[in-house]
Amino acid sequence: MPRAVVLLSGGLDSTTTLAMAKSQGFEVYALTVDYGQRHRVELERAAAVTRAFGVADHRTVRLDLRAIGGSALTADVAVPKDRTDEAIGHGVPVTYVPARNTILLGVALGYAETVGAFDLFIGANVLDYSGYPDCRPEFLEAFEHLANLATKAGVEGTGRFRVHAPLLKLTKAEIIREGLRLGVDYAQTLSCYDPDPEGRACGRCDSCLLRKKGFAEAGVPDPGAMSGEL
Repeated sequence: MPRAVVLLSGGLDSTTTLAMAKSQGFEVYALTVDYGQRHRVELERAAAVTRAFGVADHRTVRLDLRAIGGSALTADVAVPKDRTDEAIGHGVPVTYVPARNTILLGVALGYAETVGAFDLFIGANVLDYSGYPDCRPEFLEAFEHLANLATKAGVEGTGRFRVHAPLLKLTKAEIIREGLRLGVDYAQTLSCYDPDPEGRACGRCDSCLLRKKGFAEAGVPDPGAMSGEL
């Protein structure tokens, strides 16, 4: 069984990505990064997801990006609330964490080298998160090229690294339908950028609104809405 490293935040997208990697026959090694995000409850959600799916290993790496700030998720900057679909779909939002996916994929690449994996999975999506420059296919293709230049395995030719973004061109509703087909329990996931101290979703940030819209368009109830873990 080939091994794959899956970046897992505990959110809807990354959990669905993990389920898809499992369904494709990969032995999953999940990687969660504690980068100082304000929505730290997602770390607990990630652990719950890995227990439910029975992954081969789950590592949590601490890498505090609050040291550089620059984002509403890592600095004392307000998280936008109640934005329209049009506003969410245009421009780079303040919730963008500078170079986050580059950093996370770099850590995932190092982990992959240590466990003998050549497949990296990330829940990037360009339709719902069009404002994030590091969710574009051009970026993912460039990182895959870098991975095969910057590693021992790539230089020695013992394997070729591949970056998988299976959600890249799916709508949120399509992602949800696929996850349900694969048995994902979305009550375990958290999508909120600004949860309260008890870990309950705000229901008003971009991520909460996109999740609500996705479940509505998929025509199914969100189990997370009943537990406050949108």
